[in-house]
Amino acid sequence: MGSGTKTAKLSLCVIVLLTVFGGALSSSAAQRCFCRVTGSLDDCACDVETIDSFNNKQLFPKLQKLLTTDYFRFYKVNLNKPCPFWTDNSHCGLRDCAVKPCTLNEVPDGIRTGSQKQPSEASGDAAEECERAEKLGAVNSSLSEETQKALRDWSRYDDEEERFCMVDDEESPDSEYVDLLLNPERYTGYKGPEAWQIWNSIYEENCFKPYTVNRPLNPLAKYSGDNEGRGFYNWLAGLCVEKRAFYRLVSGLHSSINIHLSARYLLEDNWFGKKWGHNVSEFQQRFDETLTKGEGPKRLRNLYFLYLIELRALAKVLPFFHQPSFQLYTGQPAQDQHNKQLLLELLQVAKSFPLHFDETSLFAGNKKEAAKLKEDFRRTFKNISRIMDCVGCFKCRLWGKLQTQGLGTALKILFSERQIESLPRSPGAQHPFQLSRQEIVALFNAFGRISTSVRELENFRSLLSRVRDEM
Repeated sequence: MGSGTKTAKLSLCVIVLLTVFGGALSSSAAQRCFCRVTGSLDDCACDVETIDSFNNKQLFPKLQKLLTTDYFRFYKVNLNKPCPFWTDNSHCGLRDCAVKPCTLNEVPDGIRTGSQKQPSEASGDAAEECERAEKLGAVNSSLSEETQKALRDWSRYDDEEERFCMVDDEESPDSEYVDLLLNPERYTGYKGPEAWQIWNSIYEENCFKPYTVNRPLNPLAKYSGDNEGRGFYNWLAGLCVEKRAFYRLVSGLHSSINIHLSARYLLEDNWFGKKWGHNVSEFQQRFDETLTKGEGPKRLRNLYFLYLIELRALAKVLPFFHQPSFQLYTGQPAQDQHNKQLLLELLQVAKSFPLHFDETSLFAGNKKEAAKLKEDFRRTFKNISRIMDCVGCFKCRLWGKLQTQGLGTALKILFSERQIESLPRSPGAQHPFQLSRQEIVALFNAFGRISTSVRELENFRSLLSRVRDEM
C-alpha cells in the first residue's frame, strides 16, 4: 500500500471542533485531529482504512437488513437476576432506562416453541408433556423429520464448558422476550457512582492487571500524569498476546458503547416529543486526543481490534449455518428460507474480507500453559458477563448482557475450529458443535453494534468536517 494509503489516511483525519465549555467552538480544537486512528493495528495484519471501506460499503447494509427480521429482533433475557458481587437495589429511576418486554402474542409462535426444550421422558406430568408435544408438533408439522430433529438438538444442546459467558435460563419464569428494535441502545442518563462501579470492577478486577501498575485501567477514573500512562502501556506491551487481547476487547466494547451513546443522544425533551441525535461534544469528551490525554485514539483502535475478532468468528462459523437442516425458524417457511439466504450471503461477505485476524497466534506454544491460560481467559470473561447483572439501568443491562454474550459466542466459535470443521455432512449424524438461538441472536446483534460504531465514526467525521469548513 503506497501513496494511495497515505492519501486515505489524510482524508480520514478527523478535525475536532467543539470544546466542552458550553459547546463553543475553539480555533485550537478546530485544528486538532486524531489522525493516529489510521494505519495498521497492533497484533493484526490489517489497517483501519480497509475496515472502514469494507464495513461501510459492503457489510453494514446487509447486516442491518438481517437484524430487522423476526428471528434476530426478539431476544429472550432475564433482567431480574440479582447482582452476584455486591448488594445493590438502586435501580435506575430514569424513564429512558426502562425496557418494554413483549407480550406472548407479539412473539412469533415458531420462536416461542422452537426455544422450548423437549419434554423430559422422566416427567411425571404426562398430560402437560402431551400438551407441549402436541403444540410443538402443530407448529412444526410443515418441517421434515430431519429438520425437526435438528431443532430439538439445538434446543437441548448444552455446552457450558465451551462457553465464554454466562447464559440466561430461557425456561426461567423471569426470562422475557424483548423486541430489540423497540428498545434501542442509546443515551439514558445512567451515570455516576453506579456506572463507574461497573466499569471499575470490569477493568480493575478482570483485566489481568497486576498490583504493581498504579494507573487505573478504567477510562472513567482520573489519573495524575503521563508517567503513569507510559508505565501502563509498557506493562500492556509486555503482556502475552492473549492478555493484551483481552484488555483490548474490553476497551473496544467500552468504546463502541460510548459511540452509540454519543450518536443517539437525547438532544431535546419537551412537549413536542423527544429528539435523539449526534452529540459531537459528548463524542469529543470521550475520544478527543487532548481532552483524554492521548487515550481517545487508543480506545478507537481497540474498537477496530474488536471488530476484527468478531468478523473472524462470522467467517469461521459459515459451515454451521450452511447445513441444510439449519433454519432461522419463526414458523413462516418462505420468509425463513429467504432470511437464511440473506444470512449466508452476509457470511460469505464476511469470509471475503482480505485481512482477517489470525487467531492461531492465541493460546499457542506449550500445550499445558496454553490450556491454563485459555481457561483463565474463559473464566475471567464469564465473570464480566455476570457483572452485567449488576447494571442498574435495565436498558443498559439488556444491551450489556447481549453484547457480552455476543462476544463470548464469537470467542467460542474462534476456539471451536476443529468441531466446526468436523460438522456432519450426512443427515441424522450427531452435531459436534452447536449454537443456541440465544447465542445466534446475541452474536449477530453484538456485531451489529460494532459495525454500527464503525459506521458512526464516518458520520462524526462528516459532522466535524462540516463545522470546520463553516468556520
